[in-house]
Amino acid sequence: MPWNTLPEPPQELIDQLIEKLSVSPVVARLLARLGFDDPDQADEFLNCSINRLDDPSRISHLDDAVGRISRAIDQRQDILVFGDYDVDGVTAVALFVLVLRHLGARPRYAVPRRLSEGYGLSHEALDRVLKDGNPDLFVTLDCGTNSVDQIARLRKLGIDVIIADHHRSKEGREADATIVNPHVYDGENEPWTHLCAVGLAFKLAHGLRRLRRAQGDPNAQSLRLVDLLDLVAMGTIADLVPMRRENRIYTRFGLQMLGQRKRAGIHALLESCNISAGQPLNPTDVSFRLSPRINASGRLDDASIAVELLLSSDGQQCAELANQLNEFNKERQEKERLVTQDALRMIEEGGFSSDPAFVLYGEHWHPGVVGIVAGKLSRQFGRPCVVLGKEGDALAKGSGRGVHSLNLIDILTHCKDLLQNWGGHPMAVGVSLHCKDIDTFRARLIETMHRECGGLEHTDEVPVDISVWLPVEQINQELLEDIETLSPFGEGNPEPVFGVRAVQLPFPPEVFGEGNYRFYLPAAQQRRGLCVVAWRKAAKLPPASQPIDIALRIFCNFYNGRQYAQAELIDWRPCG
Repeated sequence: MPWNTLPEPPQELIDQLIEKLSVSPVVARLLARLGFDDPDQADEFLNCSINRLDDPSRISHLDDAVGRISRAIDQRQDILVFGDYDVDGVTAVALFVLVLRHLGARPRYAVPRRLSEGYGLSHEALDRVLKDGNPDLFVTLDCGTNSVDQIARLRKLGIDVIIADHHRSKEGREADATIVNPHVYDGENEPWTHLCAVGLAFKLAHGLRRLRRAQGDPNAQSLRLVDLLDLVAMGTIADLVPMRRENRIYTRFGLQMLGQRKRAGIHALLESCNISAGQPLNPTDVSFRLSPRINASGRLDDASIAVELLLSSDGQQCAELANQLNEFNKERQEKERLVTQDALRMIEEGGFSSDPAFVLYGEHWHPGVVGIVAGKLSRQFGRPCVVLGKEGDALAKGSGRGVHSLNLIDILTHCKDLLQNWGGHPMAVGVSLHCKDIDTFRARLIETMHRECGGLEHTDEVPVDISVWLPVEQINQELLEDIETLSPFGEGNPEPVFGVRAVQLPFPPEVFGEGNYRFYLPAAQQRRGLCVVAWRKAAKLPPASQPIDIALRIFCNFYNGRQYAQAELIDWRPCG
């Protein structure tokens, strides 16, 4: 794969950051590359604090929403909380139901059943949830902005509606509801602009607690918002929102709360992932261990199982639900493996490999895994990818994943006449269309890519971006402690990749597992040296006793109650 060295920041700026922040030269370089040319802003980034969360009342219409919810609590009205079936929607629903219960309400909750109702607030989902009676107040989380017809149906029934959502509007008209959505009403540079649904649910909870405390509600006095940050961190990491400003605060402190295991459902989920008590958690643990299990219930069955896990305080019930999610996840992994194999074969044999974007369709592909497959293919080939399965007799339904250089929502706008339903984020979308229109949709998408962005000069391999080149002796525990000050990593704050030149391995790499290998770099603080692991790269083993360049990331490993530095090999190449 190609290697890129990121542009070197001005030395004057690096020296200024070192002097004013007392950070190492490596941290100063990384801060400068993140765009921090003001030491005060960089200091706020490094030393983020709960106290720096912005006033929730600054979000448009939030106070109106909070006032209506408060009246519903006082009047003991029937409140229904509805969220989407992914991690963001599930955690948002769980958080807000917990808050309402603490304040004395008895809310109902619902999430869509993916296979029969689709995503978001569909008419099919409404048919089901309204069978138990019409609520007085309907609160949607992670959906609703583009559900204009469904909201009109609720309003005709005399139901008040509050929407807390972060999806961009594509309808061109607003729903008849109180809408809390920064992308609809607020500027693009507020501290809370890029919150996901669970972040907005936390903002609602913050505003509601403040109002209820002012009204003398004793339940509000005992409501600890910090205890909810475990849920906020999970949804924020899973939804790939920028890891800056308030999202960074939520995630940093939420990961600490997750590690404390105060919630019975979280404890059971961590146990099912074989994460030891006392082990510090990082975004990777959420992305690749916790999130897939929560998502699996919504992809294959009913996401309300995951909501109930997060709401329950019964340890035995939580253990049973976590085991159930574990089984769903195993089933999901097998379906995903089969669909990925078919999709790769289709790219190779179908003549799609040179297309600037992929549209792939399999009649028997499970709709619950196509989004994961689209993400894998998008990362592997460095181009947008839409993967579709069949729904019913005539519809194809699936998900698209993008690349950082374009906005998928903008691209799909040029294809909207072919789509029955669509929406999402710049990097991730859901779509449905008639099967007969798939070829036309593919041609239109490719034509749009060429016209709007020159087709994007994609390669079949995503390049390695080297953040800093270092001598081998600096790849050690001290470097790990330095870069930990920049965590948590994610969108908008990528984990740094370090380059090391002219490394000579004294012994051949040790191959283990299914195509993995490891070797050791000299490190004074570790007897055997620093372990470097290469996952699924054994088809290309580096030579021993010959100089090579390596690209790696360094992270903290936890084993047998000990923490130590370890590295992951991203790529190697012959020296020079």
